[in-house]
Amino acid sequence: MKHLVLAAQAILLAAALPGWAAAQDISVGMGMSAGLSRHKLSDDLAQAVASPLRGQQAWLREQRGAREVQVIITSNSPDPELQDLRRAIERSGGRVLVRFGVLRALTAQLPAARLAEISAHRDVAHVAPNRATRSSNSVVERISGAITPEVRPISTKLGYVGLDGTGVGIAIVDSGVVDFHRSFWDANNRSRVVKSVSMLTTATGRFSSSGATSYEPMSAGQRAYEQAVDRSAHPRKDGYGHGSFVASLAAGFSRNAYATTPDTTGVAPNATIYGVKVVSDTGTGTVSDAIEGIEWVIYNARALNIKVMNLSIAARSTDSWKVDPLCAAARAAVAAGITVVVSAGNYGYDSQGREVYGTVGSPGHDPSVITVGATNFWGTEARGDDTVARFSSRGPTRGAFIDTQGRRVPDNLLKPDLVAAGNRVLGAVAFGDGAWNRIASTYWNDVISPLGVPVFGDDAVMQLSGTSMAAPLVAGTAALMLQANPGLTPPLIKAMLQYSAQPLPGASLVQQGAGLLNVAGAVALAKALRTDIGPLVDQGLLPIGSNLLAPGKLLPAPSSSIGGSSFGWSRMVFAGGNQVLTGPALFLKHQEIWNPRLTWAGGIVRATSPDYWNGSSYPAWTYVKGFRVQDFSSFKPVGPGVQVATALAGGSSLLGRTGVFRPTAQLGSWLSSAPTLLGPLTIAQGLVMSEGLVMSEGLVMSEGLVMSEGLVMSEGLVMSEGLVMSEFRLLME
Repeated sequence: MKHLVLAAQAILLAAALPGWAAAQDISVGMGMSAGLSRHKLSDDLAQAVASPLRGQQAWLREQRGAREVQVIITSNSPDPELQDLRRAIERSGGRVLVRFGVLRALTAQLPAARLAEISAHRDVAHVAPNRATRSSNSVVERISGAITPEVRPISTKLGYVGLDGTGVGIAIVDSGVVDFHRSFWDANNRSRVVKSVSMLTTATGRFSSSGATSYEPMSAGQRAYEQAVDRSAHPRKDGYGHGSFVASLAAGFSRNAYATTPDTTGVAPNATIYGVKVVSDTGTGTVSDAIEGIEWVIYNARALNIKVMNLSIAARSTDSWKVDPLCAAARAAVAAGITVVVSAGNYGYDSQGREVYGTVGSPGHDPSVITVGATNFWGTEARGDDTVARFSSRGPTRGAFIDTQGRRVPDNLLKPDLVAAGNRVLGAVAFGDGAWNRIASTYWNDVISPLGVPVFGDDAVMQLSGTSMAAPLVAGTAALMLQANPGLTPPLIKAMLQYSAQPLPGASLVQQGAGLLNVAGAVALAKALRTDIGPLVDQGLLPIGSNLLAPGKLLPAPSSSIGGSSFGWSRMVFAGGNQVLTGPALFLKHQEIWNPRLTWAGGIVRATSPDYWNGSSYPAWTYVKGFRVQDFSSFKPVGPGVQVATALAGGSSLLGRTGVFRPTAQLGSWLSSAPTLLGPLTIAQGLVMSEGLVMSEGLVMSEGLVMSEGLVMSEGLVMSEGLVMSEFRLLME
């Protein structure tokens, strides 16, 4: 039996790419034979194991008088079966719970006393705890810019004209999606939720001894696995209610709604929906479950035409994006051509009412995904009064790696990438097996009663707040862009969303990213480009500098009009983790950074290249078999004409409001009015990646900024402060 594998932390089976610098071996600590390999361990894992046990945790607990840990071990072994590592785990008294396909990794249960031995094993690259996760023409259409000539000039409950996501599959990796709610019916009253699966059968969070594997397509093993995870016949597909709500914002449609129900049409109302359950009916899950769900999406993406994946979930993580296992899984999805949209988190302010920076969760702190923060639209359709929601998590990212000297080195990447409406948004209520979902039944008087509308099980609506609600608006927009232009790559979609975003006044680069979602502008950019970009990039047939414009097309003017008001675009794109690029050359000519297999940040370029199963009984180049991963220290990211705005932002100072704290609107104004201040990239010998907008820990501490050192709370409804009802209202638990 062969398995789908990704060597996430090491160079495995990768051939050198023409024109690139020599690869750097990124495996760490190989050959260590004794002692705790500190730089191989997540910071929170090392601290927890060394400290007195404080209560039972999902991944650290006492079992029959002995402390046990449940961890995700990422390997750098060339053996896809990881046989030597598995034997070592068993000899230590541990058990392998899950062997992944997306990651060359294992979820294992170990005696804590043997962690040092396992971490020092030559095949171990990184060890992280199996952390918990939580689920991180309507008003939505109008405030996002979906009701415009570029997208849908007409949209009512009776029908609409224009782009609607037809032909594009969106995977909702969350708590599941009900299939009979009227929001998900098509014009023939058939459900657009065409597949429901659950990854909770492995139950690794309960220290169960079950395994997840990937098999050759059409094999007996693969058919048995698909049957095991299939949830299509289950009467209660979303007992928690979060996933169905999220799906309705991305792709719901109110055409079949009762006359008394508000119009809650989402951004892409005819997209195909895939419900991937990784969050339980109580709102909890694990990183292991989430990785398995992402793996299922990657494996089936081409066969089912899944182009977009929404992750309105997150885990607290102290790890750098370079070693975080959930980041590696999301990054693999991007490399396979899937646009991955992630919620930033709900921890912008602490319990004392202080703004807190550095609280973006995993996998939102990965540079390859689209990380979305939330705005408060104050109940109006006009965008002029929109503000960044207080609860929306701020950047920069604080995940870090521990170097060989034991020093903690934070990533400090620019996040979020942009923001979208996320305060008191209306969406679908999951109902099943004769019962309301947990959110609705527990908080009925806060999420349903205030709306004052009749309640019907197949058409009920509720209101929720959070970055979980903002992310699907962006996911739906990506579906519209792909309907307009199926040749777009994930990084190109991300860049268009940022470039066309509307900077909100007063908010900085780490509060709002490039600005507020502008569906009309992003779709206009998508329509201007050729439709064969993705296939040519896949085949290596689109050299840097190649023309990207479609025949007879010009780039649209960098401004939009939504809701009767006009505004200029941000004209900025984040690249290299903390560099700001600008200029029409980004979209006029092909840039190497539009290749979804490349992730540029933190001074390296990580190439993640998928391999596919090829046999006689199934379509070729359809099912991902594995990934080859390689790092490079220099390459040519962009061609002539692209300009760098990083220097305009200045060095990072909270008090001076410069650098990552620079107001986005101010920087955007400079980009439009003073292009001569910008500098071109030097590309003669390739760009050696610099740190960009460096934010030193010493500078931040001296200014008195309270920085979260990677203590990134899990995203979703249930927070340590309670359920987010609105901008200023929390329900205490």
